[in-house]
Amino acid sequence: MSTSVMQRAAIIFVFLGAVAAASAGVWRYAYLQALDQLERQGRSDLALASDRLVGQLKRFGELAVFLADHPLSAELAQGNGAQAAEALFLDVADKSDALDVLFVDKNGRVVAAARGPAGTDLSQTDYVKRAGQGALGWGHGIAKPLTQRAFYYAAPSFGADRKVNGAVVVAAGMDGIEDAWRGGLRTVFFTDARGQVFVTNRSELVLWQRPPEGPGLVPPQGAAPAFDSYETGGHEIWQLGWGPYLPQDALHLVQDLPIIGLTGEVLVDVAPARQLAQLQATVVAALCLAFGALLFLATERRRTLARANAQLEDRVARRTTALSEINEALRQEVTDRKEAQTALAQAQAELVQASKLSALGKMSAGISHELNQPLMAIRSFAENAALFLERGKPDRATENLGRISDMSRRMGRIIKNLRAFSTQQSEPISRVDLNAVLVSAVEMIADRAAKMGASIEFDPLGHPVWVRGGEVRLGQVFVNLMTNALDAMTDAPTRILRVRVVEGESVKVAIADTGPGVSDPDKVFDPFYSTKEVGASEGMGLGLSISYGIMQSFGGEIRVRNDPTGAVFTVEIRPWVAQEAA
Repeated sequence: MSTSVMQRAAIIFVFLGAVAAASAGVWRYAYLQALDQLERQGRSDLALASDRLVGQLKRFGELAVFLADHPLSAELAQGNGAQAAEALFLDVADKSDALDVLFVDKNGRVVAAARGPAGTDLSQTDYVKRAGQGALGWGHGIAKPLTQRAFYYAAPSFGADRKVNGAVVVAAGMDGIEDAWRGGLRTVFFTDARGQVFVTNRSELVLWQRPPEGPGLVPPQGAAPAFDSYETGGHEIWQLGWGPYLPQDALHLVQDLPIIGLTGEVLVDVAPARQLAQLQATVVAALCLAFGALLFLATERRRTLARANAQLEDRVARRTTALSEINEALRQEVTDRKEAQTALAQAQAELVQASKLSALGKMSAGISHELNQPLMAIRSFAENAALFLERGKPDRATENLGRISDMSRRMGRIIKNLRAFSTQQSEPISRVDLNAVLVSAVEMIADRAAKMGASIEFDPLGHPVWVRGGEVRLGQVFVNLMTNALDAMTDAPTRILRVRVVEGESVKVAIADTGPGVSDPDKVFDPFYSTKEVGASEGMGLGLSISYGIMQSFGGEIRVRNDPTGAVFTVEIRPWVAQEAA
């Protein structure tokens, strides 16, 4: 074997080792990045599940507080009315889906119960002790005198001397709560202070216990299934062998819920993260190998060209000429693309303005009515004011003049909204009062809704809701969505447009209608996609696409889904924070 061949073989082996090391590094980095993203998604899902559980349990606590002030509670404390109370408790338990409702005297003994027998002693339970101290008590465990898992709320009942004379206990059955969210995409479970699984959306994990020697869970009976855990990049990974409905390798996240004395935990499957990391590592390895192969071929070609340089000079010249022509063609293509992008941006701006003017055209009759009505009222009030002045009644004249002023302000507000809506502008992102934008949008479509017999359910918030955006473009988005909702309800027997604002980490506006719903939610934001009839004056299929682009420019998002009553469009907007202003 010649020295040249040995050198090339050594270079190839070194290159392959470098490619393997680079691929491993990319895989590790991509895997940790994917785990970070999974952790954010998992924590969001866990927070949502936790809020849902707390909200479901809280209503039973409110029920206990309500029943504690019932007149029957005072009679039960005096040893009377047990039969009537049991009938009431049974009716309340049936209607509220409570496992049991009962009343205990100040000694902690059950006097009346919806389902369990009277006489049971609950004086040693923590929730009854706390109720005996005059506070709302809560706890969990196996329901006494029943045998099901339950969460208890005990509300103290006070006598005329303002001393505790008993307590109303409401037991919320966990089976009914779990049925509402069993089988979710994420494996979520809630453990108590002893580490026992008390609530979960996976029935096979109920009452599993945290082992004393470390993380994981073991069943209450039988041998413990395969389990192992390790940490990577600050993430805790569980390796499970717990059945086909739980992931084999899962990211374990924890959230404390001191308000109900439980700890929320979620298991997020890391298989997608590994697949993504594997794909990125494979791509890097393929690119490196392709580059190495090209480099090797180029080197070999150079050797060959060096030996045959004299014969190939003419061919190189022809290739250089061809490359120059290609380069010139590429420059021309870049110029054409820039011109096309400029034309596209201008066309999009014109489409936005056309969409707004189209909406104004639809509402022209309602606008005329909205302006004509206050004008007629102003004329009538002015004539009445003159008559009152002639009759020597300046107070009544002043009242009519005040009404004229109110009508003028109303007309000014309508004209201001129309002028702002119709103006073609692209204002910078700033602080916008979402509440005011929604009020203006509802005013603009109110007359059209009234003419088609549709009612609008919208209760403006009593305070400003500051978000990131532009007032005009946000108004266009909401007018477009509300107009589409009215179009969808044209042939509906019931026409109700609901607008609701939900504040949180992000501000959400839900616009729901009672129409037939969206037939293909995945395509509804595509340009030129429309459910309206072909050839109609409206329905170009650009309104939702433009609205979607506007919300993305603000860092927001629009989603659509169908519910049993119709379609629901949800607009998610980033709230305005002081750091952004700075």
